[in-house]
Amino acid sequence: MNGKKINISSVRELLLVGVVLLLCVIWTVMNPQFLSLNNITNILRQASYTAVAAVGMTMVIVIGEIDLSAGSLVCASGLTGAMVCKETGNVVLAVLAALAVGLLVGFVNGALCAYGKLPGFIATLASMTVLRGLAYIITGGNSVVWTNEAFTMIGTGYVGPVPIPVIIMVLVIIFGWVLTTKLKFGRYIYAVGGNSDASKWSGIAVEKVKIIVYMVMGVLTSIAGLIITARLGSGQPSAGQNFEMDCITAAVVGGTSMSGGRGKVFGTIVGVLLLTVLTNGMTLVGINTYWQQVLKGVIIVVSVLADTRGKKNK
Repeated sequence: MNGKKINISSVRELLLVGVVLLLCVIWTVMNPQFLSLNNITNILRQASYTAVAAVGMTMVIVIGEIDLSAGSLVCASGLTGAMVCKETGNVVLAVLAALAVGLLVGFVNGALCAYGKLPGFIATLASMTVLRGLAYIITGGNSVVWTNEAFTMIGTGYVGPVPIPVIIMVLVIIFGWVLTTKLKFGRYIYAVGGNSDASKWSGIAVEKVKIIVYMVMGVLTSIAGLIITARLGSGQPSAGQNFEMDCITAAVVGGTSMSGGRGKVFGTIVGVLLLTVLTNGMTLVGINTYWQQVLKGVIIVVSVLADTRGKKNK
């Protein structure tokens, strides 16, 4: 039975990789610029910050929860990093401050779900609203602009020919893969998502698992916020709008079940690449941005229906 599940998952991932390659061929035929080194680098850079947060979102969905505060946290952590960097000129302190915000928000979200018994949808919807409101209150709706090349390098720099955001993305992917497949805590994540009550009866501290997963999500989202803010060169109170939907879509397209208990980091990354290639290609060939949003919505519905149908067939 387990072998069958693994095969089904692997087939889905291979099909997604095939779709990504097919899209690359289609966009190249329609616009040869798609395969230029500059555009490929741009695709990887665009995918990087979504992939970083989507790794965390995968874990959250696997435990049977959701995080709608990701976009607002991208904004809040980015603004925190920008303001600390502007006031102190210390990049390390700015990064630590931004990560601390993510850690705190993740802890609050996890505690509300684990001990407050709130559904993740409600808990993170509240966090989303509070964080966005605070961002506008603190900044007065204005951007936070600073001059610090070391901070900007986080989003625009290179190590040799490789963009720094891509290096960060690879490191986070490795971290997510190790955590979910090689460590005991990873087994706890899947157990809690598969059956929370049975996990508790078997001695797993379900509440702690949920809090830690949300804290991991918070830190990874803050890293994404730092990349975006550094790339923009300013902290924007409007940054990160709809970002959580991109992360959720990537995870669901990659095979993560919205009902919990199933999902893989690799599948999510393929989902991120699919969405990024799709968006990039549509932009290159001149397809309206609004139609891009419509298509993303359709992809979410189709993915969830495919997951539901697959469960019924089992």
